[in-house]
Amino acid sequence: MNNSIRTVMAAATALGFCATAALADGHAVKLRIQNHQGPESTVGILIADFVDRVHAMSDGSIEIEMFYSSSVVKSVETFDAATSGILDCDMTNGSYQTGKNPAFQFVADTMGGYDTPLQYQTWVNYGGGKEVINELYSAYGMTFIGAHVGGQESLNSTRPLNGVADLKDFKFRSPPGMESEIFASLGAKPIVMDFTEIFTALETKIIDGADAATLAVNRSLGIYDIAKHTTYPGFHSMSSDHLACRTDVWESLTPAQQTIIETAEKALAMDLMMSVIVQNGEALAELPAEGVTVYDWSAEDRATFRAAAQGAWTEWATRTPETAKIVHSHKAFLKRIGLTD
Repeated sequence: MNNSIRTVMAAATALGFCATAALADGHAVKLRIQNHQGPESTVGILIADFVDRVHAMSDGSIEIEMFYSSSVVKSVETFDAATSGILDCDMTNGSYQTGKNPAFQFVADTMGGYDTPLQYQTWVNYGGGKEVINELYSAYGMTFIGAHVGGQESLNSTRPLNGVADLKDFKFRSPPGMESEIFASLGAKPIVMDFTEIFTALETKIIDGADAATLAVNRSLGIYDIAKHTTYPGFHSMSSDHLACRTDVWESLTPAQQTIIETAEKALAMDLMMSVIVQNGEALAELPAEGVTVYDWSAEDRATFRAAAQGAWTEWATRTPETAKIVHSHKAFLKRIGLTD
């Protein structure tokens, strides 16, 4: 446990800052949950709806104190804060925990795996995903409740991106880890940098483009004022946030309370998917008038990227038994729904 976690724990204890455990007879429970979204963002607004929905469906027996923008601990520390009792649940992203086990990468973003968020959600709920994820989470005293993801992200660029051939020597901002490995194998030159550095790097031509966010979010950030080329629909990255609770807290809830939270999380996931469809559609209609060229990669180019991604999956699967198990689950499901041979 690092010093910042200890400091917050001490403060929480001094203030009596702890969750009220659910009673076996169904009395009121209070859950303290942190997410990393801003309260005014699309996801933040939908998380507020999640809180209200849980309260209403439980007739007030479940109260959620939701902390936005990682206001209690840093985003990467949220999972540990839940396991240690500072929080009860984590609503951030599994990728923050890849340092614990590379398997968390395949909970958060398979990179080139699924074409739509609905396909990923189907793996979670009907393809054995939830079960295999919980085998990973249980080792840390956490229970995976569900996931929510808006959709594929769009690469943006100052040069054309017709397909895989255009990735040769393409210098772009990339997060660390598996994404950099996949794109490098296809001839690109990924440069790991913080999200906040994207604009300066584009303006000074240090990079040709960036992996930032979805089409609508890229536009809202002003990225297309500089980068006049973009991919849509996306093909490379679809990062999924999770809801995970400390297992003793989760098991202290009644079956009815657990079902309410699971149902509200599924509603959040569906609302987010629908919202992103609308927002991306609106952005797509307006971008051509702003001088932005949109590239819809061919089935062949998408298949090439997916093959490269699965090559990286295979290497990552050698790192831990848990990673191997989740990768196998994804590969089997992709074949089952016809995305791979």
